[in-house]
Amino acid sequence: MLSGRLGLEKARIPHADRHGLVWLDRGRLEVESGCLRFVTAGGGDLEAGDYQIPHQGVSIVLLGPGSSVTHDALRLLARHGCSLAAIGEGAVRFYTAPPLMPDSSAAARAQVMLWANPDTRMEVARAMYTMRFDEIVRTRDIEVLRGREGARIKESYRLAAERYGVPWRGRNYDRAAPDSADLANQAINHTATTMTAAASVAVAAMGAIPQLGFIHEDSGQSFVLDIADLYRHDVTLDIAFGAAKEAMTKPEPVDRLVRRRAARLFRQKAVIPSMIDRIKTLLRLSKAEGGDDGQNGRGETE
Repeated sequence: MLSGRLGLEKARIPHADRHGLVWLDRGRLEVESGCLRFVTAGGGDLEAGDYQIPHQGVSIVLLGPGSSVTHDALRLLARHGCSLAAIGEGAVRFYTAPPLMPDSSAAARAQVMLWANPDTRMEVARAMYTMRFDEIVRTRDIEVLRGREGARIKESYRLAAERYGVPWRGRNYDRAAPDSADLANQAINHTATTMTAAASVAVAAMGAIPQLGFIHEDSGQSFVLDIADLYRHDVTLDIAFGAAKEAMTKPEPVDRLVRRRAARLFRQKAVIPSMIDRIKTLLRLSKAEGGDDGQNGRGETE
């Protein structure tokens, strides 16, 4: 089987002896003679054909649009501890993930221990800031950290708008009427949704706890939002302002342009595998706990 053709990514999580992700779309996931197979007429990333899926050798199957799955396939995946997530095109939406049964509690236990101690919780929050801005912050006050982050992001918006030639009058939108915002703000809103979906895949695949965030606190997806924000100043803005620029000249809804651009950049920049690697780093997981398979970003063994 050609790993690159099926989208096998570089991260092994949390099954130390497995590959990470396999992307499938526009086909039928079924079981034949005890083997998991994906039958597709083409039209997506795979050419038309009947592919055998190595369910015992991957951690999570990402099933995209135009696909169906049989009861036998769900049963087989559950029996062998392989998760299945229903996603939008290129993982720009995250709908459901049955079953989610990581075979290790290492990530969840590490996360709880770091979160429960105020000192280590702040250390992780500062590490997130350093990942984003390549700057070490010494403060022990989370509000100070949030303030510095807000200032950096505000400047990032301005620079991205200037780079793409998109009019920008600041971050301003009405949650009750999001479509009333200008193109740039609408694009940022839609892009945030796609990035949250990608982070949901990464957090679910790692078996981490979505509710326990280090910077975000109130949301039931706090850790997901923490991970999504690691890409807010670069990938998110490239998607949003690039789509806003396209929307200025193309008669297409900006949300559709965002989803298309996000799906492409998620693959090109290996965003989800990168998220998984960063979760391992933040939770201080060893290679034995998080897995490492020596693959490059395209999912091909070097």
